Amino acid sequence: MDDFETFKDKKIKLGFDEVLIRSWEPHFQNEMHSHPFDTEAVVVKGEYWLTLGKHIQHLKTGDTFKVPRDVLHSERYGKEGAVFWAARKN
Repeated sequence: MDDFETFKDKKIKLGFDEVLIRSWEPHFQNEMHSHPFDTEAVVVKGEYWLTLGKHIQHLKTGDTFKVPRDVLHSERYGKEGAVFWAARKN
């Protein structure tokens, strides 16, 4: 897995506007919501469950995921919480 700066540089070159580190507390639940941007991310610590429509993904360290803009989704984090690097494109 790349380090954060390498991940960030790659995503910026691909046209992403913002790249950041997101950290979530153990057992946190983020109810159904959407964002006005596309997201591509990689989990770097912990695990969580991402629900897009009726599809649930169980994501662990090293897994990548995408959330398209304006798509309703929810998140549930594991006993250790989670950290992921997220690239956003407006």
